[in-house]
Amino acid sequence: MLKLLARRMQFLVFLAGGILSAVIDIGTMQLLIGAGIAYQLAITAGFASGLLLNYSYHAKLTFRTSATSFNFARYMCVVGLNYVLTMVIVAVAVHWLPLPIETASLAGKLVSLPLVAVNGFLLGKYWIFK
Repeated sequence: MLKLLARRMQFLVFLAGGILSAVIDIGTMQLLIGAGIAYQLAITAGFASGLLLNYSYHAKLTFRTSATSFNFARYMCVVGLNYVLTMVIVAVAVHWLPLPIETASLAGKLVSLPLVAVNGFLLGKYWIFK
């Protein structure tokens, strides 16, 4: 019972870090799109803006391990995978949704977040910070 509670708490801590990173990510993306920057570049800048915060947060708080270059290399592999997943989902939304680009890109980004979160948690727990 305590083990199950500990796992749930760890996932909640993970989600809190993800929410913080997502706020920075989406805020940066929306600001840049609003300034006339191409959505692909805005997504990239937003994604990168939360990157180091996210890694440090999860190493120290979620998985309670030291941040090493080996862990960071694995983390960057997962980031690359999540970046591609995000870009594909946003591109599909921008292409298929009959909405202004700001709205369609935000919709795609919001759809990608739960998928990226679950992928990041599982790979973080069992591969990056094991």
